[in-house]
Amino acid sequence: MAVDHLILTTCFASLFASLLLYILRLRHSKKIVSNINQPLTVKPGNDDVDLIIVGAGVAGAALAHTLGKEGRRVHVIERDLTEPDRIVGELLQPGGYLKLIELGLEDCVKEIDAQRVLGYALFKDGKHTKLSYPLEQFDSDIAGRSFHNGRFVQRMREKASTLPNVRMEQGTVTSLVEEKGVIKGVQYKTKEGQELRSYAPLTIVCDGCFSNLRRSLCKPKVEVPSNFVGLVLENCELPFPNHGHVVLGDPSPILFYPISSSEVRCLVDVPGSKLPSLANGDMAKHLKITVAPQIPIEIREAFISAVEKGNIRTMPNRSMPADPIPTPGALLLGDAFNMRHPLTGGGMTVALSDIVILRDLLNPLVDLTDKESLSKYIESFYTLRKPVASTINTLAGALYKVFLASPDDARSEMRRACFDYLSLGGVCSSGPVALLSGLNPRPMSLVLHFFAVAIFGVGRLLVPLPSVKRLWLGARLISSASGIIFPIIKAEGVRQMFFPRTIPAIYRAPPAHSSSQ
Repeated sequence: MAVDHLILTTCFASLFASLLLYILRLRHSKKIVSNINQPLTVKPGNDDVDLIIVGAGVAGAALAHTLGKEGRRVHVIERDLTEPDRIVGELLQPGGYLKLIELGLEDCVKEIDAQRVLGYALFKDGKHTKLSYPLEQFDSDIAGRSFHNGRFVQRMREKASTLPNVRMEQGTVTSLVEEKGVIKGVQYKTKEGQELRSYAPLTIVCDGCFSNLRRSLCKPKVEVPSNFVGLVLENCELPFPNHGHVVLGDPSPILFYPISSSEVRCLVDVPGSKLPSLANGDMAKHLKITVAPQIPIEIREAFISAVEKGNIRTMPNRSMPADPIPTPGALLLGDAFNMRHPLTGGGMTVALSDIVILRDLLNPLVDLTDKESLSKYIESFYTLRKPVASTINTLAGALYKVFLASPDDARSEMRRACFDYLSLGGVCSSGPVALLSGLNPRPMSLVLHFFAVAIFGVGRLLVPLPSVKRLWLGARLISSASGIIFPIIKAEGVRQMFFPRTIPAIYRAPPAHSSSQ
């Protein structure tokens, strides 16, 4: 009996202990779920932020300084605040330099050993022609600038950081904070690994070509037509000082331009997505055997020396037309929004032009908190930017396709016609170069010059006497030219590019409750 009592007592004790343990575990489990559901920490002082800028590259840093100078309270979140090391974003066209002056950032190209660029030299089949920027009507300081991209970006970051109302922070933005279709801010991880949220009436995403945030703000159609293979040539002189050099090589262009007083950047375009292997030496072999013989003799030895040093870098060349999804509380800018082939060096010019337009749009607004009204108003940004951006984008895409070597007779004839047309001088060179440099970014001028090249090519085929074969080749040349430029224009938007004033959004006035500052 005593034994049975003892067993019964032990069973009850075990049951009670198990029940107690279950209750403790349940409470602990509820505590974990509660912690998960709690909102993330909000950055102290965040109520005082007008804008969040994601990314502090060329676009982000320039925008932070521009809007900070306008009196806006800006929070910049950049993944890595150390000096960038890139092989593109090193040539600023004269049109871009004018925008830099307009934004008060021209001193950022000083003290970084930046080089003045006065035009281009074009090489093809042993012949060359020099194309100067049409700078006669501008001050003597106006020219292109080439430099180390990282030095330029750091100078702009430093200048933006000197403004008391600009806070620059290192962190990785993981997502946009959305509520009922409106962007309220961002969620990000600090340098120390802490998860935070930052809130502001307007979030501007300019986190570059690898943006992981663009999908909710645009319809990205990214193409990679080629890759750049980058080298630095040391202590060599280009055939034409203070000029970019473009070699119309086989199969594609080779670029040279100075990035300091003792360094020349070389970019070898490799069509397609597949590159020769760097690891097993195929790349070095390709550069020495295939590329080197096509390079001007004056810099060939320096090129081979750079290849042998082995500091060869690659980067995919992306192209993406701007196709925004207007979203209250957010905006895309820079390469996160719009990319073109870097052959013409137009990316920074487009970004800086966009910043000038956005600054002027935001200028009359005191209150940014009415996100619905603000979103409708700044939809006009997407139309106002089109003439400049689309001209530069279309020129980059079309020129790259024209400069590619091709087994097709019509495409080869178009390539020859382009080189010879530019070699004519006068308006035949100054017109296209004014487009290239961003000094005269007019869509109609681009189309006229593009088809002038095609007609020039056809005209040569008909002299001295036309033949059926030559007439057929001329027809194919016109067809080939149309096949190059019209798809690019269609992707950019015909109406927005050529007839922006027919789009209602361009006439929208600022929200009624806002007044001039």
